[in-house]
Amino acid sequence: QLQLAESGGGLVQSGESLRLSCVASGSTLLGYAVGWFRQAPGKEREGISCIRNFRNSVETNNADSVKGRFTVSRDNAKTTVYLQMNSLKPDDTGLYFCATRSRGLPCSLNPDEHDTWGQGTQVTVSS
Repeated sequence: QLQLAESGGGLVQSGESLRLSCVASGSTLLGYAVGWFRQAPGKEREGISCIRNFRNSVETNNADSVKGRFTVSRDNAKTTVYLQMNSLKPDDTGLYFCATRSRGLPCSLNPDEHDTWGQGTQVTVSS
């Protein structure tokens, strides 16, 4: 059974960078769309980025709030998805999760369309 584990969060200052990792166990991520989400205190969970390898191409999507700053990628072994976060802002603070949809479905930034979740990693950006 597929399980996900995030890591790489931490406390940084505004303008700095972090790279989050989402490691799969129990299965590779081949055929799965993987989304990154975040949740700030008192706010709803927000979809920020997703990636899927489809045939010979890579499908990605990013929320407007992170375009130009965040980049999603995956390793060739198809077991890890990364989220490179640059130019971090205090508004980026939150608990960051990765999640998958059923195998074969396209990228989505809607958290309700994902059914396997990691435990989350905290990102805190100070001003």
